[in-house]
Amino acid sequence: MNEPRLSKDQAVRYERHLALAGIGAEGQRRLLGSSALVVGAGGLGSPAILYLAAVGVGRLGILDDEQVELSNLNRQVIHRTADVGRPKVARAVEAVCALTPDCTVEPVAERLTPRNARAIVRRFDLVLDCTDNFPTRFLLSDACWFEKKPLVSAAVQRFEGMLLAVLPEKGSPCYRCLVPESPEPQDRAIFGAVPGVLGTLQAMEAVKVLLGIGSDLAHRLLVYDGLAGSFRTVGRTRDPACPLCGDHPTITDLPG
Repeated sequence: MNEPRLSKDQAVRYERHLALAGIGAEGQRRLLGSSALVVGAGGLGSPAILYLAAVGVGRLGILDDEQVELSNLNRQVIHRTADVGRPKVARAVEAVCALTPDCTVEPVAERLTPRNARAIVRRFDLVLDCTDNFPTRFLLSDACWFEKKPLVSAAVQRFEGMLLAVLPEKGSPCYRCLVPESPEPQDRAIFGAVPGVLGTLQAMEAVKVLLGIGSDLAHRLLVYDGLAGSFRTVGRTRDPACPLCGDHPTITDLPG
């Protein structure tokens, strides 16, 4: 990573970070020289994008090909009522630019496909899966695995959510070890604050991975229950029969 020097304004903006053991000036410079790709500018992506920009990640890719809809606004807090009908990426770029001059934003207003996934993913240090459907999650996780890029993935439903990290370079179980195939379609009911919680946790986990601090979720699954007000972690292990990372993988590249 390129680690630029801190300007006077940056020393003020990030003064609370500079006082933290594990970050300090060196860690802040690393963040400013790092990059992250957020796939999905919706309920999970909204807080993830804002916090990654606010903490000083220097280059942020935002991939989404959808427009803002009225039904998005109970949870996708980066968007406003006046944005209905606009591309989500356009509004997300505006929000980041209004928040900080330290983050260069790279909008990607297209759908992730087997043809473009690896080329897009390889341009960034880390990827956040903020999508809402399993076909895209599988495609993104496979692309990250082949490109050896850390992945921080979250999912939400109703009042609950889950979060995990996949670190290919550290022998982490892949996403398919936990979810071997797409489950049956489920209802899309979501309480708006739940993706806010999980998206913020994604940003936190991404920063930990970028800086190499704390205990990552490469071998654990974090489960949040909003109604119970509880968090719990469940161990994750590599599946020897996994088609992606197992002993005899059958998935060796993206389809097509």
